[in-house]
Amino acid sequence: MSQEIKTIGVLTSGGDAPGMNAVIRAVVRKALAQGVAVKGIKKGYQGLLNEEIVEMQAASVSDIIQRGGTILGTARCKEFTTSEGQKLGADICKKHGIDGIVVIGGDGSYKGAQALARQGINTIGVPGTIDLDISCTEYSIGFDTAVNTAMQAIDKVRDTSSSHERCSIIEVMGRNAGYLALWCGIANGAEDILLPEKYDYNEQNIINNIIRNRKKGKTHHLIINAEGIGHSTSMARRIEAATGIETRATILGYMQRGGSPTCKDRYFASIMGAYAADLLCSGKSNRVVCYQHGEFVDYDIEEALTMQKEIPEYEYQVSRLLSGNY
Repeated sequence: MSQEIKTIGVLTSGGDAPGMNAVIRAVVRKALAQGVAVKGIKKGYQGLLNEEIVEMQAASVSDIIQRGGTILGTARCKEFTTSEGQKLGADICKKHGIDGIVVIGGDGSYKGAQALARQGINTIGVPGTIDLDISCTEYSIGFDTAVNTAMQAIDKVRDTSSSHERCSIIEVMGRNAGYLALWCGIANGAEDILLPEKYDYNEQNIINNIIRNRKKGKTHHLIINAEGIGHSTSMARRIEAATGIETRATILGYMQRGGSPTCKDRYFASIMGAYAADLLCSGKSNRVVCYQHGEFVDYDIEEALTMQKEIPEYEYQVSRLLSGNY
């Protein structure tokens, strides 16, 4: 090892995502296999500042790979956005003999990791968010489970929408990113897909599309609306008033974050967690584990935070063509 690492910490930060437990498990067991002790930090950066720190052994992560959420808990922490909070966090790491930390979360969590690295604590980020909005990686842990959860729920709503000859607006999560909406829109055969990156807020186009399809004999209409656009309930009222067609809004909400992770999320989480432990044990710091072009790689956090990510234009055009909305 380029520098001696005796103890590493692991924490989950920000919104929870299915597969986080699989990352924790991989970090713990990979580090222990290399003779490095592991401490779990509960409730993210808030738990670090509160010194909610526990020793972890191989048995500590038994029977968790199939569980959703995170056994360490997670929280948002305003105090850690301040220089005082960041210094306190680094001091607490040193007090507990923690030489480095694996941070599982999104871009906001990476900024906290970056701050700890500047304070002399080796840090490695692992992408854990259902939003798929981390620019440096093609995949983030939790997305596959969340999009499958949403797809199955939308199928059920579509059944009743068809029975009642309704228009249904179904809102999926994703913050300001439209990846969940795009994938569900294509997979569920939606007639309209509203993405923050693409939507022009011309509601009349949607109304015209509904009326045109009804005249063609289509008895129901499915709109997938991204969280970044929102206002699904008021949109439903306006569409019903304009078309005369019964319109209902369903907001799937936090159910998309829960549930047992899929095989893909368990696999990616396990490899990424092991990779993160290896980076720390070799003395690396201020890096983010990523998946690019079929390989697991790592980037400097500074570089990762400057990268840009957009909805692939071809995939968006395919979604419009397949919906018949062209």
